[in-house]
Amino acid sequence: MTSSNSDPKRELLRHALSTLAYRGGKAVRTVPEGFADFRCSASSRAAGQILAHIGDLLDWSLSIAEGKQSWKTSDVQTWEKDTERFFAALKKFDDYLASSQALQAPPEKLFQGPIADALTHVGQIAMLRRMAGNPVKAENYFTADIAAGRVGADQAMPKREFD
Repeated sequence: MTSSNSDPKRELLRHALSTLAYRGGKAVRTVPEGFADFRCSASSRAAGQILAHIGDLLDWSLSIAEGKQSWKTSDVQTWEKDTERFFAALKKFDDYLASSQALQAPPEKLFQGPIADALTHVGQIAMLRRMAGNPVKAENYFTADIAAGRVGADQAMPKREFD
């Protein structure tokens, strides 16, 4: 899905958000009961805290894009609620990028800050799943069906997963 806005940098940001939705979706789906409280050490964040933080990053990225930069640290909710928040925040940000509203920050800065940070944290959740004995299946992400605008929980099926 491409917007009428043909700015290639905005379209690349939208593709990055869709990549985050695809990879993040794999990491947050079908987690074992109690996984939200799993952590790798006493001083690290629990998986649920990381997921809530990703929601905060996505809210922050939209506020930056709108020129109203504001950070809010949210309380951890249930895994299901924070998963819904993850996809809702992706949708809000993607809708803004697909609109004709001006970006109030350079696309490169939006990518290098909140989007790249969110991708890092999705990787942390995936690593915690492996440590908890419930790994995410590996995949050739180059062949994955990821398209700008597809940022919801309903993602394409993997084309080539492996152990």
